[in-house]
Amino acid sequence: MQDGPRLPGVDDREGEDRIVLHVDADCFYASCERLREPELEGEPVVVGMGYEPGETAGAVATASYEARTFGVESAQAISAALERLPRRVDAETDPEIALEESGHYRPVDMEYYQSVAAEVREILHDCADVVREVSIDEAYLDVTERTAWAVADGFARHVKNRIQREVGVTVSVGVAPTMSAAKIASDFEKPDGLTVVEPGSVREFLAPLSVELLHGVGPVTARELRAMGLETAADVAAADPRTLEGRFGERGRELYDRARGDDDRRVEPKGLPKSFSRESAFAEAVEEPEPKYDRIETLAAAVAERATREGALYRTVGVKAVTPPFDVNTRERSLPGPVDDPDLVARIARELFAEFEDVPVRKLGVRVANLEFVAAEQASLEGWESAGGVGESSSGSSKTGEEPSASERANQSCGQSSLGDFS
Repeated sequence: MQDGPRLPGVDDREGEDRIVLHVDADCFYASCERLREPELEGEPVVVGMGYEPGETAGAVATASYEARTFGVESAQAISAALERLPRRVDAETDPEIALEESGHYRPVDMEYYQSVAAEVREILHDCADVVREVSIDEAYLDVTERTAWAVADGFARHVKNRIQREVGVTVSVGVAPTMSAAKIASDFEKPDGLTVVEPGSVREFLAPLSVELLHGVGPVTARELRAMGLETAADVAAADPRTLEGRFGERGRELYDRARGDDDRRVEPKGLPKSFSRESAFAEAVEEPEPKYDRIETLAAAVAERATREGALYRTVGVKAVTPPFDVNTRERSLPGPVDDPDLVARIARELFAEFEDVPVRKLGVRVANLEFVAAEQASLEGWESAGGVGESSSGSSKTGEEPSASERANQSCGQSSLGDFS
């Protein structure tokens, strides 16, 4: 039995084609920078690895689509990017540089990007029973038990809209019966794309695509395929698989299968999660204690229920409070041993939040961490209190410039509307 909700009319469909979503964030680092600096929206944005403001060292980690029109590309040296797209701060003082031909450069802030990615990740896990996180900005979802092919496009659009509404970043989604086709489909109409490849049409969808677009084909392999006279996926699909195997070894057969739309890989998680959390933003900063405590209790109940449902015990309970303008404050308390106790989570969360009860708050979060997944009988507060009670609190405060999400909204097809993992 699946714990998650399913769309009306969806019955067990054993043997039917799986429904796989590939979710890929568009220019993720640049999108994160726009979250905390909304004035960057629509402007060329370049995020540099190893870059410091005013310097020319480093390499481009992400270039927004606006920056790409000037010839700025990922992995390009910052010095080369600056030749194509000067810094806006320089253009403001140098009359020889046109403002409209300059851009905004920012250094990589991985801690902040990971916090935003965690919010997206939480939504994905809420919307699918199986999620494979590939990187900070992309993941595969198996939603076969959550929807049906007849309404798969609506389900995928719902996932896109929820991420945009609650987190504020744009993603492109590909839907297909295989992982490789879903990956290609997510790139098909970037940015903000949604492409659905239905069962029976995968090979037709792939056929006209150039070999570079086949999943797993890089520049070197593409050149070798072209040297063999294979320009498109259709060409590879029509080739003699023995010839491909002779040239590429086992990968040759894989290329042949993928070009024909054959891919029996299943979406499998990479590993167990390290924490569960829920976050929710107010429409505007709230000062009164009562609505804040009500929200804390709602979030605590949701995160404890998730842990119970996943069969997880936890050793740490934490809260998060975002105060104006966008100051992120976290508090946590360690327990003497792993527990599964929703009442304890709610109680500790209220206690940790107490120092913020009279402070304006824009966003709240509750988290359980240091998870243990066990099949044995789960522990409770009573057992650990007899062993010496709960541990001491620790706290942290940082100014990340985090842009608040929209207010928590109910969601019928993906479970509770809630966000985020935080550290």
